[in-house]
Amino acid sequence: MPPAPPQSHSPLTAASIAATRASLMKHAARDAVDYIEGIDAMPVAPRPEAVANLRHLCGPLPPGPTSPETVLHLLTEFGAPATVANAGGRFFGFVNGGAVPAALAAAWLVSAWDQNAAFQVQSPVNAALEETALGWVRELLGLPEGCGGAVVTGATMANFCCLAAARHALLTRAGWDADNDGLFGAPPITIVVGEEVHASLVKALGLLGLGRKRVVRVPTDGQGRMRADALPHLDAMTILCLQAGNVNTGAFDPAAAICPDARAVGAWIHIDGAFGLWAAASPEYRKLTAGFDQADSWATDAHKWPNIGYDCGVALVRDPGTLRAAMSINAAYLMEGATREPAHYNPELSRRARAVELWAGLRSLGRSGMAEIVERTSSHARRFAAGLRETGFEILNDVVINQVMVSFGEPEKTLRTIARLQADGTCWCGSTVWHGRTAMRISVSSWATTRDDVERSLAAMIKAATED
Repeated sequence: MPPAPPQSHSPLTAASIAATRASLMKHAARDAVDYIEGIDAMPVAPRPEAVANLRHLCGPLPPGPTSPETVLHLLTEFGAPATVANAGGRFFGFVNGGAVPAALAAAWLVSAWDQNAAFQVQSPVNAALEETALGWVRELLGLPEGCGGAVVTGATMANFCCLAAARHALLTRAGWDADNDGLFGAPPITIVVGEEVHASLVKALGLLGLGRKRVVRVPTDGQGRMRADALPHLDAMTILCLQAGNVNTGAFDPAAAICPDARAVGAWIHIDGAFGLWAAASPEYRKLTAGFDQADSWATDAHKWPNIGYDCGVALVRDPGTLRAAMSINAAYLMEGATREPAHYNPELSRRARAVELWAGLRSLGRSGMAEIVERTSSHARRFAAGLRETGFEILNDVVINQVMVSFGEPEKTLRTIARLQADGTCWCGSTVWHGRTAMRISVSSWATTRDDVERSLAAMIKAATED
């Protein structure tokens, strides 16, 4: 005989469930608002003692239930102080943006709605808003009409989806059914990338069985741009991967010089534009994206410059049929409607309705708001570069958008400066190595960054660098 189910202290009723949820969510909302209101006074990186206190949240699973109120209290008391203040205006690491208010509020609703966004029958609202938001992204990025795609977790999965579509299209063209027959014995595909290719694209190639090292690397110039004069032979079995926005310098590959010849021979052109592609939304910076509209696929993040919140990425393909062919799923129990079904365009069958957050953020910004984020954060980056240069420190890149690299001298001094700055807590920047030079990287990506944030952070940087 199976063991008897555990007895609750009081029987569940619809009224008790509703009351418990409502009370807890109101408490959580108050805690979340308190966190946001206090974020400017927080150290950007958590203090060591806050990280050490996470031990109170670890350990063995309790033998019995814990009240939801106690769970929430533990998270607020010990979890919140150990967060990185990415939602504030002075986090300049990893090209991480914050979340615009409409996207943040929508994320709360999405969690309350608890939708599985795979098929329209499971979430009509997500299906409608996903298709709408993808259209808005296409327009903002200046891409061809007819593009289709998917809302995914980030640029890694966006690259994965786009490259899967490319693999499918090229092998189908060669008479090979990779979906059913796999890659063993398949006609070879040549992958061409720049020397400064981002690690997320390389990871996607590995996941797809195309090989992390089995690529042709094209030399780049001093800013990390692919050299058009150094391209290898391209043909109809080539996937050419260009970059819009180098993660260190912000530089753009010269797509206008490269794409026409690549298209003429039938190569598939893919753009890794995690943040840089959004420059197309700005009249001031749109020129940097010239030629990228000639590609066959584009991968970008919405949790970077659009500031939608984590996690949210977008994959777009000129011919959405190729993406559907690579990603579709069918089973007798899956109830397919007459319109676009999200599950046919991304790797996941179980997925959060993150497209609602994307829709909310873009709807709140509009065209001018999106342009303003790009232009204001890029202006902040120029101010950082000017202030550090005036103090005598070396800026290692041409500041074309929101990325700045600065050397404070010898590698040891630069690393000491970064460590002091991170410990100080006024702002947060990370380190990088660029062409053999150790540098601090400043990525200005958040809508919440103000001029005061920039000046406070600049003063903290200079102080940290001049303490020797």
